[in-house]
Amino acid sequence: MINDLNLSHMQSLPNATILVVDDQPINIQVIYQILGEQYQILMATSGPEAINVCKKSMPDLVLMDVVMPEQDGLTTCKLMKADSEIANIPVIFVTGLQQQSEENACWDAGAVDFIQKPVNPSTLQNRVKAHLTLKRQADLLRSMAYVDGLTGVYNRRYFEKYLHSQVAVCKRLQQPIAIMIIDIDHFKQYNDHFGHLVGDDALKLVAQCLKNSSQRPADLVARYGGEEFVCVLPNTDSTGAAHLAAQMLVAISDLAIEHPTSTTGKVSISIGVAATTNYTTNLTQLADEQLYLAKQQGRNRYCVAP
Repeated sequence: MINDLNLSHMQSLPNATILVVDDQPINIQVIYQILGEQYQILMATSGPEAINVCKKSMPDLVLMDVVMPEQDGLTTCKLMKADSEIANIPVIFVTGLQQQSEENACWDAGAVDFIQKPVNPSTLQNRVKAHLTLKRQADLLRSMAYVDGLTGVYNRRYFEKYLHSQVAVCKRLQQPIAIMIIDIDHFKQYNDHFGHLVGDDALKLVAQCLKNSSQRPADLVARYGGEEFVCVLPNTDSTGAAHLAAQMLVAISDLAIEHPTSTTGKVSISIGVAATTNYTTNLTQLADEQLYLAKQQGRNRYCVAP
């Protein structure tokens, strides 16, 4: 899933995870003996199993045999590239096929490289290292495109992409999903009083506080625009989201950021919460309506969609 793009989660190459896919366990063992001391190795013995492992564990690289029963490597690779959740995982074919037409089929399926059997250890090690480096560089570029330059949390573009992907995941697993839209109360007055540089510092503090409050790996905090933030909470119902919203209110209050023009005397937030198991629901609109209600009721509170 796309949340792995967080810069703080960028791993060094020795910690990379490689999925080896081959219907013959002895071939998997050969590759493990070559790469097992350098990388974390996962295994699958069929195409469908490989796709399931990719969705569950998001390996950094896949080494896959071409000739497998039922679903061959070419078909599996094409299915991976058609699935936005795992399309960015590079695939290297490890194959005994030698015809030019067979090599062309590997490229056409979406592979980044192929290695001939029997495997040369040095060739395998160097090809794997090269493609892992390229993937990390691509991940870094995607991270830079999706991170808000001021606060360091994700931006609206990534939020929309991530929400779409997580709705699909929750639908597949029949789990609820929730979002929160969070607004800093009377932030224009704060900027007018202290100036925009101090205002930027406050935005950074609030963003980090919200991020620290949502600690599950799949939870995501993004800057929605201006002084608004949004939080995506997979596998979370309205009760769980409301509990987190209450924690966020307390956490922001505990920052004790002075706000002389606010009724509370310090920076506070208002939160709109919406959760659903109806995966066609416009969660963003529902949460925004609840945010408006929270402001109407006096701010420094959360409201939850019924």
